[in-house]
Formats: sequence, C-alpha cells, structure tokens
Amino acid sequence: LSPGLLRAERISLQGFDTGLDWWAPGLVRRLRTLEPDIVLCMGRMANCHGLRLLRGLPGARVLGSMRTGKSLPLPYRTFLRRAAHVVANSRDAKDHLVACHGVLAQRISVINNSLVFRPPPQDPEQRQRLRQEQGAGPGTSVLLNVGMFRPEKNQRELIEICLRLPRSLDWQLWLIGDGPALSECVRMAGELNLSQRVRFLGWKADPSPCYAAADLAVHASTSEALSNFLIEAQGNGLPCVAYEAQGNGECMIEGKTGYIVPRGNQEAFCAALLSLAGEDAAARRQRSQRAMSHARENFDETRQVDSYLQLFHKLLGMTAS
Repeated sequence: LSPGLLRAERISLQGFDTGLDWWAPGLVRRLRTLEPDIVLCMGRMANCHGLRLLRGLPGARVLGSMRTGKSLPLPYRTFLRRAAHVVANSRDAKDHLVACHGVLAQRISVINNSLVFRPPPQDPEQRQRLRQEQGAGPGTSVLLNVGMFRPEKNQRELIEICLRLPRSLDWQLWLIGDGPALSECVRMAGELNLSQRVRFLGWKADPSPCYAAADLAVHASTSEALSNFLIEAQGNGLPCVAYEAQGNGECMIEGKTGYIVPRGNQEAFCAALLSLAGEDAAARRQRSQRAMSHARENFDETRQVDSYLQLFHKLLGMTAS
C-alpha cells in the first residue's frame, strides 16, 4: 500500500463518554472479529492494555509506542519489553527505552510525529487584526506557547522568564490552551500586573492564525518525547526557544531555526529571546524560511506514513522468533 491508497475506518467501542479512564469495553473481543495482522498501541491507556492484547490476539503482531516524557505505569513498562516491536517518536525516546526500561535497541524504530497545522495562506490583514485584538502593535514581539496547562508544561516559568526581559522591549506572551494549571497562571499574571502583556487565548481547535500572528515560539516544558508544538511553530515559520527536554533538540536546527537552553537557566533563555527579537527584517525572514523548510521536510505526514507502512511490511515478513 501507498499513503495515497490507504483507507482507514474509525471504529468506536462506545458511543458516548462515560468519564471513566482506562476502560475499554469489549476491546479484545472486537479485535478478534477484525483478525488484524498488526495492532499498534498509541497512548498511555492503549499501551497499558497491551498485555491483554498480546494474550488475546496470539496471531497478531502487537506493537507498543513511546511518545511521552512522563513516567510510565508498570503495565506500560512490562508491555514494552514484551511487545513485538516498539515505535519511539525520537532518538532520545529510543535511548530512554534502552537505558531505563530494558527494551532491546533492535526492537525499536524511530518514527517522528507529523506536522499537523501547516501554514495557511498569508493574510496580513488577519495577522494585524488578531494582534490589535490583543493590544500588540507593529513593534511588539509576540511570544507564543501552545499546549495543555499542566504542571510539567511549565507555562508558569515562561511568565517568570518574561519578567526578566528588559523594560525597553515591547513584548507580549500569548498562551493557548486549557487545563488544571491555567487558573494558577492567570492568578500569577494578575498579581504581577502583567495582564496586559500575558494573554490567555483559551483552547483552539486550530491555532494556525495565532502562529501566523506571532513572532517567536517559547517552550519551557520539562516533559516531552518530541514536541508537537515546536514542530508546528517551525512549520508556521516561527523560530523557537526551548528548555532542554527529551526530543526537543531533534525538533530544530540548533542556532539556525532556534535555540535549546539548559533547563532552569532563565538568563540563557532571555538571552536567546533577545538575540532573535533583535534581528533585522531580512535575517528574520531567512530564519523563518529555514524553520518552515526544516519542519515541512522532516516531519511531513506522507513521510511518516511511509515509515509506518515499511515497518509493518518488515514485521509481517519476519518469522516468529
């Protein structure tokens, strides 16, 4: 099969949300009726059900995946060591599997995440309108972060970092997303009198217009495997500054499309921001184009689909050991 000929059918085990995590009613029974050759477990819950699938589907190749920087529950870890193969979304994730979870390197393939939100056609009026709605002028450096508000995503530290920026710099920090850590960040911005500079734009199904209206992407997350946000930001032409975290260095070309700084070094983070914000228009355009080309070429969805299909064909051609 080629990606252009690939057809996928979505089958739901339940027609409504029960609000119960980890519950997959009839999972093995339904899969037995489908008689799959390959089962790819994606996400924490799916991988935690992997041992059930191995027992219930002896004729299938059941694959695990590693796409998170969080700690892994025991069923997840056990399954990864027994799965027919494991797909890691970064080289760092693969190395972590080998060093920390005892998965053999030859049983791991690295297939990156795909670029999801591609740049829309340029619309200078929409960009200007969105910036004006948030009170950002033509000379304002708009720093953007998109992600769930969870403690490990560390939006709180982005606010602290921006406090270190010189008073002479006209900046705004746009934070897109929702989650349990949102209220704390809103309260913090209010207490620091930063409500006009730190803008909370809420959750957006498609943040592309905000990417187009921003100038730089910033990421202080401490838990990653390969950051979708950094990939999307570069795909939309935004240079990035990010803390060191698993896979982040594989998202960008260091010094060319962005900078990775030591985790917790707010001074170095500010220095990188000021370096990018101080570039002239020609240098910004060149860096933006480099970032866009890098993301489109290396995280193209067709390329990733091809990698999965090649892996499936290889596994199906192998004799059981």
